Amino acid sequence: MTTTQRKRFWFDPRLAIGLVLIAASVAGVFGIVSTADASTQVLAARDDLAPGDRIDAGDLIETSARLADTDLYLLPGDVPDAGLVVTTAVGEGELVPLSAVGDTAGTRLASVVVTINGQLPGAVGPGTTVDLWAARKDESTSFGPPSVIVSGATVVRVIESEGLVTSGDVTTLELLVPRVKVARVLEAVANVDALSVIPTSLPLSR
Repeated sequence: MTTTQRKRFWFDPRLAIGLVLIAASVAGVFGIVSTADASTQVLAARDDLAPGDRIDAGDLIETSARLADTDLYLLPGDVPDAGLVVTTAVGEGELVPLSAVGDTAGTRLASVVVTINGQLPGAVGPGTTVDLWAARKDESTSFGPPSVIVSGATVVRVIESEGLVTSGDVTTLELLVPRVKVARVLEAVANVDALSVIPTSLPLSR
């Protein structure tokens, strides 16, 4: 009589644990290598850049870099057609931080804060184009005839008063004015002239 013995499959749990550990180790190494190889195209200075320099895309070169935060640096496509103005020195070949450049409009315009007498017209708000009027204060308590000291200023924001006591007779505005007019505006502010704004256009109504 022939006895047929069935072969039993032998399984060692330690072998399975070893295979899992090896697979995890390989996956970890692969992840580290993949992260290390991840790079971003950023912009670097072709030559030394000094504060006040006006640059465009031709003054910069694309380079590959591994960065923890790409939002801190100038990337391809960030340079407008009008170019940028350098505000902080950047060495040749160095990556260009966003904080080291600014809009070219800053060379023509400046932000000033003024206090307006009386309530604002209803059409005045952020983005509104206004004329800034000033009535010079004389040696007495009266004021001279008003005149326009800035044409086409842009309202940046209406500044809310944080004091405990506020007055509805005055409003503080931040305006964007041409740099050539800054001295005249500051003079009016220093003299406590009566300032007013008039919108250059009225909104359409249906």
